[in-house]
Amino acid sequence: MADTITLRRPDDWHVHLRDGAMMAAVLPCTAARFARAIVMPNLVPPVTTIAAARAYRARILAALPAGADFTPLMTCYLTDEAEPAEIARGYAEGDFAAVKLYPAHATTNSAHGVTDFDRVMPVFESMAAIGMPLLIHGESTDPDVDVFDREAVFIERTLDRLRRRIPELRIVLEHITTAEAADYVASGGANLAATITAHHLMINRNAIFQGGIRPHLYCLPIAKREKHRLALRRAATSGDAHFFLGTDSAPHAIPTKETSCGCAGIFTAAGALELYAEVFEEEGALDRFEAFASLNGPAFYRLPVNEARITLRRAAYTVPAQIGEGALALAPFRGGEMLRWRAE
Repeated sequence: MADTITLRRPDDWHVHLRDGAMMAAVLPCTAARFARAIVMPNLVPPVTTIAAARAYRARILAALPAGADFTPLMTCYLTDEAEPAEIARGYAEGDFAAVKLYPAHATTNSAHGVTDFDRVMPVFESMAAIGMPLLIHGESTDPDVDVFDREAVFIERTLDRLRRRIPELRIVLEHITTAEAADYVASGGANLAATITAHHLMINRNAIFQGGIRPHLYCLPIAKREKHRLALRRAATSGDAHFFLGTDSAPHAIPTKETSCGCAGIFTAAGALELYAEVFEEEGALDRFEAFASLNGPAFYRLPVNEARITLRRAAYTVPAQIGEGALALAPFRGGEMLRWRAE
């Protein structure tokens, strides 16, 4: 049994860094483990222009700890009013790595999201022509759809139709949570991929209600039945290049989680890489961990793999019980618990 794992430094292909004081608190966790990260644009107001992306990137770089080697990859928040030319220019000039599509009101800070796919079809056509990735929060927002069925319904009613209409469009279905999504992506060809979070590999929907309501385990897409968790574990550890690491680490201050109507999001950045390592070890797939964490994502984004390495050592690592203080205090996923691997 190996006591160390050395792999090319991984990237996080889906993370929420927030802004201001919250960003300063969480950014060191991501920068310590990952070389690059696709940064979500759902700020208030959202990042919809080149100028906003440049300004946000500058704030991230200014907040990095001294000596950190980390590159934020910025995304454009898609709205019904998006201009194809602005997005294409942002991609050409390196300001946008991708476009993020939130169906309106699907999750945190998604009120400005897409309400009519036909209105943004010119954006999709332009993106397909230049090879720019579209990152999709894949959930139906139809109020008649059960919350546990929103992902599968979105794939059937919306995603599959979009891909049939523009098969050249390169799509990442983000933070998948169902067997249906895993099967759909695995059979979707070279222009379709998916990110998988550590928490969706580790919890099912029962965890949210064990001993009472656990608000820090509430996220969107919500955790599903055990059969779906197992399907995700098979997909992540399979070595299939369609799947790669995206934490969807989403920090919310404790007072906004522990309230009568708590925010959706799980903060995993304080132990993300170590959590994934546990899953791969449990599945007997440590030999495929580097592909999932470090190789498949760059291949889909058409970026070079990182030359630097990171080592995880079989040693006790206790996830901090809390990060930050006062009104901005955070409760990390598995906070206060001991993990089996430590990133060095």
